[in-house]
Amino acid sequence: MTLKLLLQSSKRGNQMTKGTIPSWVEQFDVVTTFDDDKDNTKDIDAFLGDVGAPKEFTEGEVFKGLVVGINDDFVTIDIGYKQEGLVFAKEFKNYDGTLKVKQGDEIDVYVEKLESALGNLVLSKDKAEILQAWDRISEACENGNPVKGTVMAKVKGGLSVDIGVKAFLPGSQVDLRAVKNLDKYIGKTMEFKVIKFNKKRGNIVLSRRAILSDERDKLRGETLGQIQEGMIVKGIVKNITDYGVFIDLGGVDGLLHITDMSWGRVKHPSNILSVGDEIDVKILKYDSNKERVSLGLKQVQPNPWESAHEKYTVGSKVAGEVVSIKDYGVFLELDDGIEGLIHVSEMSWTQKPKNPSKEYAVGDRVEAVVVEVDVENKRISLGVKQLLPNPWDGIEAKYSVGMTVEGKVKSIVDFGAFVDLGEEVDALIHVSDISWTKKNINANEFFNEGDTVKGVILTVDSENQKFCIGIKQLEEDPWKRIDERLPVGSQVEGEVVRVTEFGAFVELETGIEGMIHISELSEERVEKATDVINKGDTVKPVVISIDKEAKKIALSLKAASGDMGSYKPEKVEAATLADKLQGFSLNNDE
Repeated sequence: MTLKLLLQSSKRGNQMTKGTIPSWVEQFDVVTTFDDDKDNTKDIDAFLGDVGAPKEFTEGEVFKGLVVGINDDFVTIDIGYKQEGLVFAKEFKNYDGTLKVKQGDEIDVYVEKLESALGNLVLSKDKAEILQAWDRISEACENGNPVKGTVMAKVKGGLSVDIGVKAFLPGSQVDLRAVKNLDKYIGKTMEFKVIKFNKKRGNIVLSRRAILSDERDKLRGETLGQIQEGMIVKGIVKNITDYGVFIDLGGVDGLLHITDMSWGRVKHPSNILSVGDEIDVKILKYDSNKERVSLGLKQVQPNPWESAHEKYTVGSKVAGEVVSIKDYGVFLELDDGIEGLIHVSEMSWTQKPKNPSKEYAVGDRVEAVVVEVDVENKRISLGVKQLLPNPWDGIEAKYSVGMTVEGKVKSIVDFGAFVDLGEEVDALIHVSDISWTKKNINANEFFNEGDTVKGVILTVDSENQKFCIGIKQLEEDPWKRIDERLPVGSQVEGEVVRVTEFGAFVELETGIEGMIHISELSEERVEKATDVINKGDTVKPVVISIDKEAKKIALSLKAASGDMGSYKPEKVEAATLADKLQGFSLNNDE
């Protein structure tokens, strides 16, 4: 379309020149001529009215304009007014700093001032959008409808969101849980709820948390309606604690306890799972009243103990990592969920380690031999001594019972002394094999480490690992012929070494004692033994009973004072003395 304008270069004060042609006219193909002699003002005004030229501009209204210029600071907009207006370029920028508009775009702008103090036309794109979007946003807020927007930038306390106008998303409303890193949301387009707005100030507050909460409630109802114990479901790791992991099953959180995470040992849940991991879990327990769900991860994996009897056979060699050290042994992890114990008794053929922690450390790689497998109780016994030559092999062939040997005292313990005979296996002299006659023996009173001692081989048992020698066996047991030296019915002499409530003990030979029961002290009734006899007294009682096996001798002063020819010791022993002495030792025991 071509317009021909005849413009008069008039001498009137209200002149129109090429520089005063309205910018909106530039959209037409215009041919202008100037006639200095003719007044065409009325014709021009009529033409401009015919093509729809705006007759009046009002501050506070929205007008359409054309982008005619762009620089770093401003965008120049022509709205058909007598001059073009400027809008700050920042009102057109995306979150990444790029501009949303280009030259030639038609946009709506808000007229703030027709003429500023500097004489400029002041426009605003943001305020135009706010006015146009206000009805939509107000309706969304009142009805709870979601609005879609793009996160533009991180601001103090939250995020700036473009929903057609700028709105504020507080950090507490970004997600269901507190978010530490808000930068990851910049540039993302999401739905929000308008939870607060102020038309006068142009403030709009959004919430994404409300959207997520509604979605979660809806999903929760669906999930709870489908949950059944024994189901295998997918879930996302939501939170990790020291005692387990919380899994989001879809609006419902379930607890995966640390004991149900793996068949093996778990030091901390974070060693296995991370927040955001998607995993398959089994519903172990569901309490519909409390809406509590217990989950299992190891239950969706094969139980390693089901094939343990095939993989771990007695005598086979295995290797594992030390995961725990106790006073009684060391635990090795042989496989996920499979642990074996090396008991202290299986660490050495010859001695028990005082402290396994001095021999092993957590994390050590150790080889061992399977000693026993108990699948039912989930136990595997291991040994390391089986990897070494057994020093007990050949001991029985080299040493026989009754053989006299000599060695040095290697160590002294409460129950005896160990003697080094030049073998890896030490021989034990038990306290009971030190003396035939002495009781309650303290080995330290008889030996010192390094002493050379002789003994007789008593036991050689490689299967049960027993190698014992005795010192007293070098001499004949004095009780063996006691009845020949102290026959029943004979009168003997000795010194009273102890007096008790029930009688007195008399030393007849070195280490050999006999007892005179209180009933055998006198023909008369004796109420108190010390009324008749005292320690240190020399007495001459009669032997009335001998028990070699129990090493007990019964004596009688009453018999010594009577007619020895008519005394019947065997009747006394059988009829009365056994009853009187029941529960008492006739030797050194009181």
